[in-house]
Amino acid sequence: MSDHAIPHFHNQPGLATIRVGAREFMCIGALPPFDHPHIYIDMGGDTEALCPYCSTRYVYDAALHGHSEPAECEVTPKAA
Repeated sequence: MSDHAIPHFHNQPGLATIRVGAREFMCIGALPPFDHPHIYIDMGGDTEALCPYCSTRYVYDAALHGHSEPAECEVTPKAA
């Protein structure tokens, strides 16, 4: 079993750049029902990546520890 969850981010605000505290994450584009196919992005050793669907530029920031700036771009699970 994995010792960490992969963070999920969206770009509902339509920003050009989102800072993230993870090099591996999922981009969903806008929030459902206007989301694009949910894809995993792995920056590897790079410090930025571009989503091929929504063209959001993600920039790695280790100080965010798995979160995003702005924080509203984090996908949060709905309560059951």
